[in-house]
Formats: sequence, C-alpha cells, structure tokens
Amino acid sequence: MTVTTRLVRPEDAPALTELVRANREFLAPWEPLRDDEYFTVERQAALIEDSLERHQRGTNLPHVIVDAGGDIIGRITLNGIVYGPFQSCSMGYWVGEAHNGRGVATAAVRAIIRVAFEELGLHRVQAETLPHNTGSQRVLQRNGFVRYGYAPEYLHIAGRWQDHVMYQLINHLR
Repeated sequence: MTVTTRLVRPEDAPALTELVRANREFLAPWEPLRDDEYFTVERQAALIEDSLERHQRGTNLPHVIVDAGGDIIGRITLNGIVYGPFQSCSMGYWVGEAHNGRGVATAAVRAIIRVAFEELGLHRVQAETLPHNTGSQRVLQRNGFVRYGYAPEYLHIAGRWQDHVMYQLINHLR
C-alpha cells in the first residue's frame, strides 16, 4: 500500500471526524478519554486550527496519513519541537483499524522521520508506547528506534495514569 503524509488542513475536519468516529472503540485503549464533543466536525476543526497555530510557532508538525487515493487513514504528529541545544521532539501517530497491520504506520513513521531530520534538522525523535502495545513497538523498531527507558505513570490514557516504554531515534547523519 502506498502511503504518504501531508500537513493537516482545515478542510480535513469532516474526513477526520468520520475517521475518529469509525475508530472510536479501536483507538480508545491507546488514547486519553474522549467526550462526545471530540467526535464532532466542530471539535475536529478547532483541534486542526490549534495544531496549525502551533505549527506556525514551530512547536509541532501535524500531518495526516493518506493512502494512494488521497483518503485520510490516520494521523502522525511531531509534538513539542524544541530547537537550540535540544533539537528534539516527541512523535505520536495512529492508523484506522481498517489499515492497521498493513505497514501503514511503519511507512508513515519513515516519512515523518525524513521530514524531522532532513527538513527540520532535528537531532532526536522520541516516541512513547504503552508496554502492551507491541504493534507500535514493532513499528518503531522497524524504523530504527531503540528503547531507552521506562516511565511510570507517564500519560493519562484510557482513564488512568499508565506506564510507557520510551523509544528514540538519533539523527546520526548530522
């Protein structure tokens, strides 16, 4: 399957709303609790606007994952971009259930890493996974990420504070 990523656009709100609605149960174990408003076009539009404002400030890179036909099938974002001596960010991503397990996330991570290192000039990208999210861990490992730590009660996911396994990829080409 051919997969690309691109900057999210305001007009993506209806497609993203449809995607998050269709995948509400599938994504629930991996995300913060979402109220019903999250699954509306208005909320998705507001989230896109906020992420694009942060993008303008240079602190994140919000992309959608698209298939060969141009349909949005997931999201991938570089969050908390910091320059100066740190030159790092944190990466988050998800793919709809219909495309899960088909190499889509692996390809999207590969694409966004090129952007992080070649276009943004970052030194390091980190990603965090729940300990039992072996699929996501495999995606990261296929892209050269290495485990570097374990963070107890790191994020509030699915209604409770949960431990996370920490992964990183260093740009050794710099």
